Amino acid sequence: MNSIYKSDNRVDTTPLVKVDQLKKHFVTSTNIWGKKEQVLKAVDGVSFHINRGETFGLVGESGSGKSTVGRCLLRLYDYTDGDVHFDGQNISRMSAKQLKPYRRRIQSIFQDPYSSLNPGMNVVELISEPMNIHRMYTGKERKEAIVSLLEKVGLQSAHLYRYPHEFSGGQRQRLSIARALSVNPEFIVCDEPISALDVSIQAQVINTLEDLQGELGLTYLFIAHDLSMVRHISDRIGVMYGGRLVEVATSDELYNNPLHPYTQALLSSMPVPDPRAVIEPISYSPALTDHAEPEPVLHEVSPGHYVSQY
Repeated sequence: MNSIYKSDNRVDTTPLVKVDQLKKHFVTSTNIWGKKEQVLKAVDGVSFHINRGETFGLVGESGSGKSTVGRCLLRLYDYTDGDVHFDGQNISRMSAKQLKPYRRRIQSIFQDPYSSLNPGMNVVELISEPMNIHRMYTGKERKEAIVSLLEKVGLQSAHLYRYPHEFSGGQRQRLSIARALSVNPEFIVCDEPISALDVSIQAQVINTLEDLQGELGLTYLFIAHDLSMVRHISDRIGVMYGGRLVEVATSDELYNNPLHPYTQALLSSMPVPDPRAVIEPISYSPALTDHAEPEPVLHEVSPGHYVSQY
């Protein structure tokens, strides 16, 4: 399957994660004979890679398909088409049994920590559950590992037997991070992990994720709509619109030199801390025609900077 990246001089690297022409379509309605009538193309030909130890940010408005990409990488959704390689292995069509070792190496942190944590389990049980599935640690060794995880994410051993409802939102998200780390993963999909938190807590959680990345060598896919926070944590950023990537660049390059009209519109909507600044919002509406247009392709316009063009 051909990548939509086009470059004659691109450096050959071996990324931890490689996504190639990923598509996920949902049937939204069928006729009386059960045949598809309407299909939602949530993700429609997305390609990118994530290097080891890197944070790749994925941004876009609601409905752009960014969270669907994350769920596809986790194999929570089966793909309509395309391939996902992890550490050189194609995990796209692996069976549940074949996937089990990769389930340990690929973990997730979701938006709402309360809904992603079983309210009937205490901290020890919540963190032990993934360890049980993957048969990691026993007895005293396990308890020591759990206490160490809690300390890494800013919690304490005094929290071992508390339940999710006894924590604040920020503490619950820290608990979710500890649970994700419990099986020593290499790659974590962070799907809007701070959007449900108070602004005062968001930076603390981001700093925790960055510290853990440096200490443990983790690789992140960071999905969010808060553009300023994405810039802070990401090495490279992909911008999604209508199920496609329209621009990919390093964090600084994207913010200092946005080239796609949608990226420009997205950045113009960011709040500016200077009350005297006058911002002219940019709108973006793709041209609609009655005839079929060729599919846009990401072209490299400068080293590492890709923009969708026809």
